[in-house]
Formats: sequence, C-alpha cells, structure tokens
Amino acid sequence: MLKTFSIGGIHPAENKLSAKSAIQELPIPQMVSIPLSQHIGAPATAIVKKNDTVKVGQLIAKSGGFISANIHSSVSGTVFKIDEVMDSSGFKRKAIIIKVDGDEWLEDIDTSNDLISEIKYSKEEISKKVADAGIVGLGGATFPSHVKLSVPPGKTAEVLVINAVECEPYLTSDHQLMMEKGEEIIVGIQVLMKGIGVDKAIIGIENNKPDAIKHLSDICKSHQGIEVCPLKTQYPQGGEKQLIAATMNREVPSGALPIEVGAVVQNVGTAFAVYEAVQKNKPLIDRIVTVTGKSLEKPSNWRFRIGTPVKDLIEAAGGKPENTVKIVGGGPMMGKALNTDEAPLTKGSSGILLLNEQDTKRGESKACIRCGKCVSACPMGMEPHLMMVLAERKNWERLEQEVVMDCIECGSCSYTCPANRPLLDYIRLSKAKVGQIMRSRKTE
Repeated sequence: MLKTFSIGGIHPAENKLSAKSAIQELPIPQMVSIPLSQHIGAPATAIVKKNDTVKVGQLIAKSGGFISANIHSSVSGTVFKIDEVMDSSGFKRKAIIIKVDGDEWLEDIDTSNDLISEIKYSKEEISKKVADAGIVGLGGATFPSHVKLSVPPGKTAEVLVINAVECEPYLTSDHQLMMEKGEEIIVGIQVLMKGIGVDKAIIGIENNKPDAIKHLSDICKSHQGIEVCPLKTQYPQGGEKQLIAATMNREVPSGALPIEVGAVVQNVGTAFAVYEAVQKNKPLIDRIVTVTGKSLEKPSNWRFRIGTPVKDLIEAAGGKPENTVKIVGGGPMMGKALNTDEAPLTKGSSGILLLNEQDTKRGESKACIRCGKCVSACPMGMEPHLMMVLAERKNWERLEQEVVMDCIECGSCSYTCPANRPLLDYIRLSKAKVGQIMRSRKTE
C-alpha cells in the first residue's frame, strides 16, 4: 500500500499538460531585471553600480544577513541602472537592470555536461559554497538553503527528505528535471547529506510519476543510503509536514520545524542547484519553469535566466491566448495572480499558468451549511470555517489560540467548500494580522 499523510488532503484534477515536454532553453533577453529580494529574509545589497560591466555568474549583490541570499548576474553586459521595478505581486522592488551583451561566463564556472561524482569538500566548505552561490529553496518558499544546512545546537538531523512530489496541478518542471538530470540530482543529494551530516536520504515521489520513480530508483541502486519512496498522489503532499508524515511517519509539532523530528527537507530542484554550485562552481542564475494552460499553444518546460520578463516565457510557449483572464505565478492552488507580465522571473518561479474565464470563475459565496468538508480536507487538522468567522469578527486573539499561523495556505478548504466561501482569503488576512501582533509583542 502506498504511503501518504493521514490528515486531510484532496485530489484536484492534475492537468499535467506539459508532462514529458523536454526542457528547452529560453533565449536570453536584451535586458534583465534582477530583484534584490528573491528569498525569505533580508534583501541583498547591491555591490555594482551603473555602467559596471558584469559577466554571467558574477556576484552583484551580497546577502543582507544570515537569513538572506547572494544575488548573481544571470547575463553578461552592462549595468543599465539600479531602480525599482514592478514585481509579480504588483509592488515595486529594487532591482539591478542589466543590458545584455553577448554571453560571457566567469572562467571558474564549469559549463560542461560532465558528471562530477566525487565530493571533495568538507561539511563546512559545502555550507559556504551553497551560501556563496545564493541557493534558496526552489519549491516556492525560497528559504536560503545554507540556513537549513546549519543544524541548531541541541538538535540532531537524522534524515534528509527530498521533496520530489510536485503535487500542484499543471506543474511538471521537477518531474522533467528528474528525468533529464537524475544522476546530477543524486550527487546533489549526497552533497546535502554530507552538508548536514546524515547517512540516510528519502526521495518522496508521487505515483503519478512512475517513470521518475523507476529512473531514480535505478540510479539509487549504486548509492548507499538513498531510497525512493513512492507516495499516493494526494495534495498537498509537498508541504514539509505532510511529506515528513508520509515518508517518515513522524508528526512535526505545532509551531515547530522539521528538525524537531530529525528531518531536513529540500526540494529536488534545490538538490540539482546544490550539485551545480558545489561540483560545478555555478551560482543560482537560472532554473526550470513550467509555462502552461488549457488554451496555451505549447505547454512546456523551460530553463530561463533569472530576471527574464514573464512575457518572454509566454511568447516562447506560443503567446498569450486571447481568452486569458489571469496569469498565475506558480500552480493554481498556492500560486498568486501576477499583476503584470512585465515582471521578472525569479529564483522562486516554478510555474506560469495562464487561465481562461471558465477556469477562474468563482461561484457566488453563500452561507456556511456546516457540512464539515473544509475540516475533512484541511491537512493541518484545523477548522477553516471557524477561522473565517473569527476573521470577519476581527477576533485576532481567538485566532491566535486556534493556531491560525499553522495554516500552510494550501487552499484545500476553499476548493472543497460547496458554498464557495472565500475561506483561504480570510485565513491569509488573519495570518497577516496575527503575525503582526505576535511580532510586536516580541519587541515590547
């Protein structure tokens, strides 16, 4: 019997339209806008200025603290200006805008396709190289990866859990990456294992990717300590706590991190980026993304340079269909609607989804009928219907008591609600307000 998590969960239509689409190289644009904040934590600080000449892979902004990440140039050319640009959420953020000229890389970056299996670096050296390369979690959270390699004093890491679930509908970039770069991913996992000091790794893959399960399982036969764990297809299995429950049968306590149960979780795309950073000396300057949609001419997977405009990706996939009413960054469940297609693609861009009117139509919201479907679907064991009522009444204290901050914003509650209640919208509002109250309390 296939493993999965035991609390809640749903199975929305998968719509993996770009499955088996080979990864293509997106042409380098004439201009890129590289935001200084592409990660959780403090924004990076620019170390280049207008008219400076830069090469591919060159450090252009230093991390702003321990929880931050370096930023590197994804292109070669001249710094046009450092200015605010509109990001995917519609807010203006500081970015380094570079006018492209050729494609000249730093000489110490290994651009060959040769597999480098031998890991020559110590645990400390690995952590430093990951930090220097600006690696962040590529599953969407963009948490600086070097922080996860620093196990807190008094805690012990036992297992590295690799998130290869890709449970979001439509998205296929991780799946295709596993098929094309399986050997490199396994070496990246070994690098991560050495970096956190564990001798066991579990790769969680849902059973709607049988080819990836077989491919990585075959590779793992010659690598001790790494196993592939086939999982029942169930959303949101890509959540850290749900993945740990499915693969390790351990429950992370409320408000705690995975390390509390001996786990460190990294995305499969992050493992590949770590391989490139440590073994090839290549910083995080590009990544794989899915561009998809039912009306799109060519749903596909692409490797893009950080800072490329979203519109370039859409054009490469056949152009924006006339019936497009919404462009979503990420998947349909946890992604956010983009304010503009001029926004730059970033380290956290896992998908671009073009939706038509039928796909985005939201039914009229009605009174709660107390059916309990949202409670049954919630993977965190919460009561979304209650959270919405408390939010409407602005009862922030009660919401904190009901651990609203545990919500992973998966959207399962809104998806299942027969009354079309905007449950997640209100819960997100509640989290923002309760989080603000909790932070202000700590500074008093």
